[in-house]
Amino acid sequence: MSDYYPSPEELLKPDMMLRLYSEGAFPMADSSSGLINWYFPNIRCIIPLDNFNLPRSLKKFMTSDPFEYFVDRDFTSVVEGCADRESTWISPRLISAYHELWDLGYIHTVEVYKNNFLVGGLYGIAIGGAFFGESMFSTQPQASKCALVKLIEILTRNNFSLLDVQYVTEHLKMFGAEEISLYQYRRLLHKAYSSSPLFSA
Repeated sequence: MSDYYPSPEELLKPDMMLRLYSEGAFPMADSSSGLINWYFPNIRCIIPLDNFNLPRSLKKFMTSDPFEYFVDRDFTSVVEGCADRESTWISPRLISAYHELWDLGYIHTVEVYKNNFLVGGLYGIAIGGAFFGESMFSTQPQASKCALVKLIEILTRNNFSLLDVQYVTEHLKMFGAEEISLYQYRRLLHKAYSSSPLFSA
């Protein structure tokens, strides 16, 4: 009997996407061909929710209260903002698949507004006590960083235990992002799935 391998389209069905995400995989579309591949790196990157860093300059900036923040208000605009760049892994087909997860309540956004205009935000997938951060954007200085601060506040307040940010960047390092082994990551996943907190502002 031959082995069965799901087709690329089957891998974008909600139940299959949730299964892959729950195991620690994440999708990215090739910016030229549009082909969507799933990745499962051996070295993982997280922001530890019990030991994250809030940069002093950003804390000072946020005390001036330049923005308004909302949760789960306008997913379409957030994901389109994240995709609006010269080269993007967020293809139209992937956006369509994300909309199905949004309709099922698994995707959440943190949105940043200034003078009633969306100027930044982020989105990700919540499964159990794990949040898989996908992408962020900003059209105003500091907006995406402020969105990340608000996300961390929401996750800690609601007793999430894992914030997966996929790959380490200089942007994320300032928040205490660190790389861990696959073994450590799987232990954190196991802990995260022992509870089912609500993503609530």
